Amino acid sequence: MNRRWLLVAVAALALAPPAIGQEKGAKELRWGTDPTGGGPYIYKDDPNGFYVGFEVEFAEYLAKKLGRTSTPVEAEWSTLPELLDKPRAGEKGIDIVLNGYEARDDLKAKYAATVPYYQYRLQLVARKDDEAVTGWPDLGPQKKRIGVLEGSVAFDYCNKRYPGQVVPNKDVATMFNAVADKTHADVTVQDNPACVFYVSDPQYKDKFKLVDDGRQPGAYVIYLRKDDKELQYELDNAIKEGLKDGTLRKMYKKYGIWNADQEWLCKELTGDFPPDDAGTVERAGRGGAGTLWPLIPQLVKAAGMTIFLAVASFPLAMLAGVVIAVGRVYGPGGVRVPFAVYVEVVRGTPLLLQLYFLFFILPKWLPFIAFDPLFIGVLGLAINYAAYEAENYRAGILSVPRGQMEAALALGMTPFTAIRTVIVPQAARVVIPPVTNDFIALFKDTSVCSVILITELTRKYNELYNFNRDLVVELAFLTAGLYLLMSYPLAVLARVLERRLGTASGGSR
Repeated sequence: MNRRWLLVAVAALALAPPAIGQEKGAKELRWGTDPTGGGPYIYKDDPNGFYVGFEVEFAEYLAKKLGRTSTPVEAEWSTLPELLDKPRAGEKGIDIVLNGYEARDDLKAKYAATVPYYQYRLQLVARKDDEAVTGWPDLGPQKKRIGVLEGSVAFDYCNKRYPGQVVPNKDVATMFNAVADKTHADVTVQDNPACVFYVSDPQYKDKFKLVDDGRQPGAYVIYLRKDDKELQYELDNAIKEGLKDGTLRKMYKKYGIWNADQEWLCKELTGDFPPDDAGTVERAGRGGAGTLWPLIPQLVKAAGMTIFLAVASFPLAMLAGVVIAVGRVYGPGGVRVPFAVYVEVVRGTPLLLQLYFLFFILPKWLPFIAFDPLFIGVLGLAINYAAYEAENYRAGILSVPRGQMEAALALGMTPFTAIRTVIVPQAARVVIPPVTNDFIALFKDTSVCSVILITELTRKYNELYNFNRDLVVELAFLTAGLYLLMSYPLAVLARVLERRLGTASGGSR
């Protein structure tokens, strides 16, 4: 009976019509993006809904033109182009980078780029009550702290003109918050689409003002692999058609970012200005949940990923740590030296750099292996923490009196049996506190995995924080509470083990 119903369910799924807006078997257009950057590029108007933003709609337009379905792939903004170096296939493979990326010579040397789809300028934004800032010339003499997006054209522009005054950060929303709250930055320089979005955001209640004219005009382009000539040709044509027939004009007006620069861009690419559009355009929503309740399930789900990363990686780190510790204490020189080098190298380099190497650099040397982000995340955390656990266990082994080993050997045990049954169990009792501390620390260090496309608790907090700036305190306390709920039981378990093992140890002496 159960088998019959299973066959019926499978048949129903196979015969079900495709989802609305998605043709059955249609090829995907996978585009790399970073939602933590916020509007108007990609954000959530409804916390329980889908992403919106002018680049979201632009990607859907391009996918429709190409006969594909639009599929965003989330990653950290600064690493998006490097995803093009990875295999196209797989859950995290992408076809294009589409997230407010400027036309830059360094990127064009490595990747193909489409024609521009938006013309931007750098805009200076200050607090409305800051009467001392009336234009760009005020920044230098007053030594204003300038918040910029790390790795952007604005970062390079301000660094050259105002050295020592630049305050970089990884997302735009954080810089606007810093200026609004009068912390870390006095002004911010951003691309004008972001400035228009945040300055008009009702959540800031008229805290900002646009200062002076925009500078350093540039263009947003789509990056793709150099051998994707046909895809580049199709994207170029779609962009030109969208500008010429007014599709992009209507899209940009919806988010308040259409201006004269885009008319001249259309003229440059197509030879004519876009058609006039006198129709009314409904402005896009501004995002924000209003209450904390709709956001809790998203944080809890991300916390589940944090737990998985920690629980999957730490046993591997413990096992490797024991092997390394035993090898360093009892192994020959050919074993002790490599293990010692491993421990010092891993402990002396940042976890972020190690994950970056495993995910972005190692696959270039081993292109025949598919490196899944989850696999790399677990492996990277295990490799990193194995070095620390090795030192914990080595200290525990050295704390065991040497006579224990001599007695075990005198009783006829082999060195391996003596280490396994006599030395390691006694060392394990000693290292319970530091090992527990490391396990708790690992829950927090999983946040580094966001650099390799894994959405864990800290990354989800950053995303929700940018979209719900009126709930900053509540989100922070909820996220901290989830971390506490994950780590506190470990501390309790450690104390229980210490008491039990301590009693057993005391009774045996």
